[in-house]
Amino acid sequence: MTVPPGPQQQPTPMVVPAFFVRQRITLMVNRYEVVGMNPDGSEGPLLAFAEQKRMKLKEEVVFYADASRSRAVFSFKARQRLDVAAEHDVFDEYGNPLGYFRKQFGASLLRSTWNLSAPGIDAVGRERRQSIAILRRVWDFIPYIGDVWVPFVFHFDFVDTATGAPVLTSERQKAVRDRYTVRVPDPRLDFRVAASMAVALDALQSR
Repeated sequence: MTVPPGPQQQPTPMVVPAFFVRQRITLMVNRYEVVGMNPDGSEGPLLAFAEQKRMKLKEEVVFYADASRSRAVFSFKARQRLDVAAEHDVFDEYGNPLGYFRKQFGASLLRSTWNLSAPGIDAVGRERRQSIAILRRVWDFIPYIGDVWVPFVFHFDFVDTATGAPVLTSERQKAVRDRYTVRVPDPRLDFRVAASMAVALDALQSR
């Protein structure tokens, strides 16, 4: 019999060095499939299935073991309501905290910037190309043009604030449906935190 860890027990980290995130858009819910990456770079098994319900006062995304949604395996939830700079906590399936992230509202006005923390890790992530970040913002304010869908390809790089070493990268692929390649070169970063951050970069990017 498996006994869930107590609230003071640090959950065992899950290490997944690379995976994909695919978005599926429906009328009231955004769905995300987190898929493993095989050694040859092809898609592997489904690792988690996430849902983001729209119009919630306090943002929460739950990750399930599969599309049946019979077992929730981790989640992230905002501490504040409808806040563009809300802090989000990541929890395992038993409610134990795994990590934390938040968007830097001021810095993100020109270039989206996030803080990411987990045991042993404090990292900052920014859009890789500031020119694309500025172009995306200008596009939204051009009359009649902003309504035209353009698949801007933007990437995020997270580095350790103390050493500058890479922690996580998320690269958006050129596709009609949002699809991301995520790599986690730092083995200290739990997969559940990495997957939560990767999904948040899409789900919360416009906030």
